Amino acid sequence: MSKLLIEQGRIIDPANQFDGIADLCIADGKILALGAQPDGFSPDTVIDARGRMVCPGFIDLSTRLREPGHSRKATFKSETRAAASAGVTTMCLHPDTSPVIDTPAVAELIRELAEKADYPQIYPIAALTQKLEGTELSAMLALKQAGCIAVGNANQPVRNLLILRRAMEYAASHNLLMMFRPNDYWLGNNGCAHEGAFATRYGLPSIPQEAETIALAQCLELVELTGCRVHFGQLSCKRSVIKIHQAKKYGLKVSADVAIHQLHLTQNDIVPFDSAYHVLPPLRTETDKNYLRLGLANGTLNSICSDHQPHDLDAKLGAFPETEAGISSLETLLPLMLKLVDLGTLSLNQGIAALTANPARVLHIASGAFTVGYPADVCVFDPTLSWYVNADNWRSLGINTPFWGQQLTGRVTHTLQAGRLIYSLDAVG
Repeated sequence: MSKLLIEQGRIIDPANQFDGIADLCIADGKILALGAQPDGFSPDTVIDARGRMVCPGFIDLSTRLREPGHSRKATFKSETRAAASAGVTTMCLHPDTSPVIDTPAVAELIRELAEKADYPQIYPIAALTQKLEGTELSAMLALKQAGCIAVGNANQPVRNLLILRRAMEYAASHNLLMMFRPNDYWLGNNGCAHEGAFATRYGLPSIPQEAETIALAQCLELVELTGCRVHFGQLSCKRSVIKIHQAKKYGLKVSADVAIHQLHLTQNDIVPFDSAYHVLPPLRTETDKNYLRLGLANGTLNSICSDHQPHDLDAKLGAFPETEAGISSLETLLPLMLKLVDLGTLSLNQGIAALTANPARVLHIASGAFTVGYPADVCVFDPTLSWYVNADNWRSLGINTPFWGQQLTGRVTHTLQAGRLIYSLDAVG
């Protein structure tokens, strides 16, 4: 493989506590040196990063790529191109594909699709229960051996706490991470909006925050009982942040993330009848949003994810409760993170850590840092470059985003995955 030099960018590497103007040297797909170039180093390719920022490639803990099974909405090819343009070099794929990721054969299919898309760093999350039906445990060890990085039940409920306990014991016995979005399916009652002013005003079926916090509290009790390592995904409310803070204080092996849109939008931002705002968990209150921001700033929440869920137009047509939930969000991940920095919510170092080093620690992978010998996953971006969220700049097949038509600031110019240049803004214009 070729040698590559990223020259004189502002390198921000939270894992190694580095922030300064320097060179980054890459050879054979791995980080060779940060700072002074090694003697005799002669790059084949030079990327001039003056006036730009250079950080590790982003690691997204929650994505749907719609293949296999729903290629009318999106494909590995389309969504990995979107990811590359967003500086994302590693993605975790939830098991609610069709077929479900509950056998080694399906896990192998995911790997093949990733290879065909020329984007191999997609980690499948194995189904916690067979067919995600919440009744019978999956063959977790076989799925781990087939390359699954964690287990989870996506958005589907586990039928009772005994099954969840047995699943967590099984996962713990094989040192498997469980990724869990806390949601009591029955309390949620097929709602589509937060139980609050917006749902009341428009007569929408609602989801109380207790659907999240009660499920979270139950799982935390089982963490203490089983010793299972659990990552709680896409938290949405103040009381969830408080519970995670308490759990960490008492030494439980837990981590948590928040979807980027939950840090910017609330029920007050929802445009009536616009299904682009239909997400699960639902957009909640201003107080919840501020507590999520605080939890991220103080380390209670480890990571930011995109919770990328592309949909076709048909899925978002119809009355608000009848549409499918989710936002196409890979490509707005960087500018929305930078907006938090501009608002003073996070430091730039904290924002980048929440997308790189912290999710790498959650997954226990050698990534998210410019440590010598690590894979050269790199994102180069211009924090001052403004762009419009429109058809000219959008690569995902899903255009279901509440930010459509808006002007955002901060754009990726180059993305490298294991030393390969997989995206260049100069090449696409």
